[in-house]
Amino acid sequence: MMMIETHNRYRGRGSAARASMGALLALALGACSLAPVREQRTEAPALPAGFSETGDAVQASRWWESFGDPQLDALIERALQDNFSLRAVWDRLDQAAAVARKAGADLYPSLDATASAGRERQQRNGSSSTSNSFTAGLSAAYEVDLWGRVRSSAEAAELDRQATGAQLQTAALSLSAQVADTWYQLAEQAAQEALLQQQLDTNLKVLELITVRFRHGESGAIDVLQQRQLAESVRGDLALAQSRLGVLQHQLAVLLGGTVDSVPMPALSQARLVEPPALPATGVPLQQLQQRPDVREQWLSLLAADQRVAVAVADRYPRLSLTAGITGSSDRARDLFDDWLANLSANLLLPVIDGGQRRAEVERTRAAAAEALNNYREALVQGFSEVEDALLQERKQRAYLDSLDVQLQLSRQAIERLRDSYRNGAVDYLRVLDALLTDQSLARTRLLARRQLLEYRIALHQALAGGWALQRPSAPQQEDS
Repeated sequence: MMMIETHNRYRGRGSAARASMGALLALALGACSLAPVREQRTEAPALPAGFSETGDAVQASRWWESFGDPQLDALIERALQDNFSLRAVWDRLDQAAAVARKAGADLYPSLDATASAGRERQQRNGSSSTSNSFTAGLSAAYEVDLWGRVRSSAEAAELDRQATGAQLQTAALSLSAQVADTWYQLAEQAAQEALLQQQLDTNLKVLELITVRFRHGESGAIDVLQQRQLAESVRGDLALAQSRLGVLQHQLAVLLGGTVDSVPMPALSQARLVEPPALPATGVPLQQLQQRPDVREQWLSLLAADQRVAVAVADRYPRLSLTAGITGSSDRARDLFDDWLANLSANLLLPVIDGGQRRAEVERTRAAAAEALNNYREALVQGFSEVEDALLQERKQRAYLDSLDVQLQLSRQAIERLRDSYRNGAVDYLRVLDALLTDQSLARTRLLARRQLLEYRIALHQALAGGWALQRPSAPQQEDS
């Protein structure tokens, strides 16, 4: 069982300084102890030893390549480079990196240079005089990190940067799954359009046959009207399928960072519903889930929150700052440092009364760390549930597809026999029409079920994926308005 340690640490340094100031600190800080804050240990959520199902295939980091679909590979590669939402996360990562560098700069002394020049003219008793003055200096400042406040702050910023990197991996993983899902929805709709067109042609041929029988007095007018209504129904479904096809093309273009007219996409004739690859090995739940970028993001956020507790605790203790400077002045620039003055000083800032502000900040950061811990545990539980959901849905979907295949086979056998009986006048056309409707509906449902099987496999790969090395998108080209 994994143990999670949150180190709400007071990291004392300089034992001699602490000993000499012990009585003063105890008086000034009251109930705030100099002892380290006690480590809090919390058990991770209990997870089963394994998932309900596993395969033998190795889960590839670039999971979509296991589908063996070159068109999908090209689309995802393009989306990873051109998608605007993903580019925005890259920008967020740059911001976090700059914040980390800014926080880490406080670990080193700062050095500032100053320079000034002036010219003075004085008029007295009809005579005038002019004097020049030049001044230059260097000043340095450094905070002695007695209690680890500065270092903890820098580490928290660095952990935030790493968490943003995991957030980028999560966004890339989500984007790849969206592209794959949209691409196979397009493949399904293209197949649905072709199937509906085929069914429409079949229904029109049947309508011609029934019309001929009606003219010869072998069928009633109701048979002709019912078949005509069926043909029109399929024609309406065909129009809806074409509408959905266009909408999906627009959605895919947005994922690729453009519009249908501006983004080259594979022809719909290349879109096909591939067979899902072999089931990947799901591994040990806790180890597998800790590789997920969203779980890593929560873990790094927890560590950053822990460091901020250490910052808040250290902020209740004195701060020791050192400053040094050297200045020179002269009425001529070349003699600027003939006369100079150097100084070195130490400043001690000791909080005495702040109305409970620092104590409240400690309590706030501890509550934030507790929140981050619960978010991490929730991410583990949610991740396990997502894997199990995908495994269950795929298993039952395969059983559903097998059932649909049997139903289609029986439906077509029934249609053949009913047609023979109808020609012989043994049954009315209503039964033939009902069987025809059932068969055509089953054929469309099976296409949808095949696409849903791919959807569940995509969800499984997304739930198990641990991210991959991302290539930073190239800068967009500047175009004239």
